[in-house]
Amino acid sequence: MIDLKLLQKDFDSVSAQLQRKGVDAALIAALKANNETLKSAKGAYEAAQAKQNEMSKLFGVYKREGRDIAPLKADLDANKAAITELQEAMRTADEALNAMAMGIPNLPDADVPDGADENDNVEIRKVLTPPEFPFIPKEHWELAEQNGWIDFERGVKLAKSRFSVVYDMGARVERALINFMLDFNRSRGFIEVSVPELVNRTALEGTGQLPKFEEDLFKTDDGLFLIPTAEVPLTNLYQDEILDKAQLPIKMTGHTACFRKEAGSAGRDTRGMIRQHQFRKVELVCIAAADDSDRVFDEMVACASDMLSALKLPHRLVTLCTGDLGFGAAKTVDLEVWLPGQNTYREISSVSNTRDFQARRAKIRYKEEKKNLLAHTLNGSALAVGRTMVAIMENFQNADGSITLPDALIPYMGPDFPGDTQRG
Repeated sequence: MIDLKLLQKDFDSVSAQLQRKGVDAALIAALKANNETLKSAKGAYEAAQAKQNEMSKLFGVYKREGRDIAPLKADLDANKAAITELQEAMRTADEALNAMAMGIPNLPDADVPDGADENDNVEIRKVLTPPEFPFIPKEHWELAEQNGWIDFERGVKLAKSRFSVVYDMGARVERALINFMLDFNRSRGFIEVSVPELVNRTALEGTGQLPKFEEDLFKTDDGLFLIPTAEVPLTNLYQDEILDKAQLPIKMTGHTACFRKEAGSAGRDTRGMIRQHQFRKVELVCIAAADDSDRVFDEMVACASDMLSALKLPHRLVTLCTGDLGFGAAKTVDLEVWLPGQNTYREISSVSNTRDFQARRAKIRYKEEKKNLLAHTLNGSALAVGRTMVAIMENFQNADGSITLPDALIPYMGPDFPGDTQRG
């Protein structure tokens, strides 16, 4: 959640930053109106309290001087009743502003480039050279079906569209990737954590998926939600806690299934594995001190990029512009992997620094010199497993449609490998 004290202190500055992120002018106007209502209610309440204190002092003077206290007592009683009403009005205004603020996105960092959408994102650099093929490369769904790795039709039969079944060698590659990713992240100092894949509403409010994005979530009939990403349970492990600064940064990695309704994405990537309702992902999450989060952010980006390099997958790093920045992010670097079948780069990881936005919602704090400060939370994919499989299939395909696996995966494929799938 944005800093409401900053909002009340310097609304124009906050408003300008929200406009950079594309927040609707009407919503900003409503935010301003609610903020003014709260300021006015606070002012009236504080004035009434000051008046009560002043009259209370006079009451003692009147009694000592033997003066008639009846009129003053009547005024005191009336003002006391008014204070009760004003306090309730202030509480109502505060609740209204907080409720509205829960739907307001994070402020972008000053160095985030301005832009309307993904077309205005800024490339940082490319890593590794895309392969050249002496044949027309196939897209991953053709390769998946040809090699018997993925069955899209049976996924639909079991659930609905955008679900799939991974078979045999494909399932082994998927499992190998998960183990490789977790081991790689552990080698970079991230502690492996296994977390629930169902969470309560409070957890999703803490990381910013609720209340704004409820239509994107799968919900059970007892009020729990299937997680859209391991970021939610990993971050909320420290919900409503005060940590010692010496504990920070807390660097975690975890593998989970992720579930998303993909509301609003109809017609996008309907074929294949790019946009599924259920997919597997290995996540990086870090709880950091405010003065260390920039360093940790760079470390997380490097971890995801180096992992792709270890898999020999060409990719590029892109800074997201204000118009493409996620709801909770103050700054994001996307890693986009090269897909020869599509002849383009596609997102495979997003690493974001949310600053204190999530920590304010989830009440994650740390103690420094006897002061309780809001932590900074960071998250990123390392990596989306299905999209990594897609990238391997397309980048390591052969003319006959067979697929070569990168050397880094071979130790994870089991003692009976290689079989009918090549290595290289």
